[in-house]
Amino acid sequence: MLGKRRRLALLAEARFNPFEAKTAVGVLRYRPDQVAAVIDSTRAGRTAGECVGVGGAIPVVADIAAAAACGADSLAIGIAPQGGGLPDAWRAMVREALERGWDVLSGLHVFLADDPDLAGAAARHGVRILDLRRPPERRTVAAARAAELDALVVLTVGSDCNVGKMTAALELTQELSRRGTRAAFVATGQTGILIADHGVAVDAVVSDFAAGAIEDLVVEAGRKAEVVVVEGQGALHHPGYSGVTLSLLAGACPRALILCHAAGRDHIRTADGAAREIPIPRLSELKRAYELAAAWVQPAQVVGVALNTHDLDERSARAACEVTRHELGLPATDPVRFGAGPLAAAVLALKLKGRIHAPHA
Repeated sequence: MLGKRRRLALLAEARFNPFEAKTAVGVLRYRPDQVAAVIDSTRAGRTAGECVGVGGAIPVVADIAAAAACGADSLAIGIAPQGGGLPDAWRAMVREALERGWDVLSGLHVFLADDPDLAGAAARHGVRILDLRRPPERRTVAAARAAELDALVVLTVGSDCNVGKMTAALELTQELSRRGTRAAFVATGQTGILIADHGVAVDAVVSDFAAGAIEDLVVEAGRKAEVVVVEGQGALHHPGYSGVTLSLLAGACPRALILCHAAGRDHIRTADGAAREIPIPRLSELKRAYELAAAWVQPAQVVGVALNTHDLDERSARAACEVTRHELGLPATDPVRFGAGPLAAAVLALKLKGRIHAPHA
């Protein structure tokens, strides 16, 4: 992982739950072999599986020392909070990890390697602070180069933030590979980078170059893959994060879109202190909006819906998928719960069909 094989301690102190510890949950789901322990003193003594439903018997422990006893040799920040700062209560734990000779992997917006105190500790002990959101040195202005690829580019898009766009992209990539298709996953956020060992946190790139950074990744992936699956970010209707979504649409030039939605969620989750609630449009309206926005650069169509049914029992989850299939006339599934097969089939059908035309306004 990022230069060497690791045994991670995932730091999620007092926040080890599916919503707040998004980064920890993603690593536990897709790279459990590189996780030694999760640190959360409020849940110590339990397992990752008991707390968040993934990670099986990986232990939850109280502190750095206990994680070391489990064999940890690196520390990863397991949350991605709004504002992106390091919680004050966590600073001592990060410093302790550095003093033990551990690398620290962070996806925070605040770069820990730029902190004089922490950088000094890293230098003294000969270890590294890896800021996953640090943007690439190369600055590219996008020019729709990805639209010329022979590979089919698929982008996951959402009704809101934190609805499962990364998970849907990873599950789809794995299912396509199982079906014999050369599929590549393009990571565009800190958790995806931890899982894939490569990528760009697009929300940390200067806006003029965000689409270009994604274009570079997609073009690179498209040289070897038949299908390039790009991890989505933000949401087109989100007042805070619509910009990153537009950068992905313009940079990736997808021809296929997977619409992701948390079943039962009806309002966008805005920053604390928002003046009013913003309702999530109907999925049929979202489908049309995403197809129109994509067509400004490259015609694309929504080919399937990935529902996050985490909060529903199985019967209700299956019913939600059926309602969505009926409403949109498209395959709909929870790719974690029921598999990504219907989404993969829709993507491969479009691949055989070839180019599509822009939708009418």
